[in-house]
Order: sequence, then structure tokens, then C-alpha cells
Amino acid sequence: MNILTLLILVTLLAGAMMPLQAGINAQLARGAGGAIWAAFISFAVGALALGAYLLVLRQAPPSPQMLGQLPWWQWTGGLLGAFFVAVAAFVAPRLGAAAFIAILVAGQMLASLLLDHQGWVGYLQREVNGPRIAGALMVIAGVVLIRRN
Repeated sequence: MNILTLLILVTLLAGAMMPLQAGINAQLARGAGGAIWAAFISFAVGALALGAYLLVLRQAPPSPQMLGQLPWWQWTGGLLGAFFVAVAAFVAPRLGAAAFIAILVAGQMLASLLLDHQGWVGYLQREVNGPRIAGALMVIAGVVLIRRN
């Protein structure tokens, strides 16, 4: 198996976990007093798991000097993740898994076109062109079809 195939399979697996994670966190929100508590608990469990994994790997932490040189926006990933998890815990059970993920993918596609076009946050710059716009429109059409009952 070549590296590209492996990367695609791992990405498919990660994508398959998103509706599962949203459903689990929605149930956690019910039992824990709301979406924000669910997001907090989810991130705490994730942080503990990553901390344990780093201990197993025996990776040295980054130096304070290295961390101090990072641009401000590189610190926002956790905020974006917390927003996503809280929104998923609140919205997913109200829309259903298929509609939630379809709308999520449409938002991801539109943002991805902009990020690629501008080359922001380290992405290779790729012009928005007809085929890419057509692909995004097909994703949006998929959202409309999934939302129709």
C-alpha cells in the first residue's frame, strides 16, 4: 500500500468518526448539563489521552522560547476545536447525523476553497476555478437533497 492510499484511508476513518463523535458528545451533553460541559469534558479526556501518548513516546516538550515565537493565530486551533465540539453536541441531535455532516462538509468545502485560493495558514495556493466551484456546488446540492424529507 502506498503512502497516498494510506493517507486517504486514515482520512476516511477520521471522517467516519465525526458523526460518531457528534452523537457521543450530544449524549454527553444531555447527561453533563449542556453542550459546553460536554465540550469541556471531551477536551479534557482528549488532553489526558494525548498527554499519556506523549509520555509513552518520551517526546520532549517545546521550549518556552519556541512557543513564544509562534504567531498568535497558531494558538487558536483549540478554540476552533472547542467551538466545533460544542456546536456538534448541540446541533447534531436536532438535525440528524446525515444533515449535520452534510452541512458541515458544505461549510468545510467553502472555507477550504477560500483557504486554498488565498494560501492562508500554510496551504498551497490554488486558484478557485470552474471545476472547483462546480464541486462545491455539488456538495451544496447534496446538502439540499439530504435535508429534503
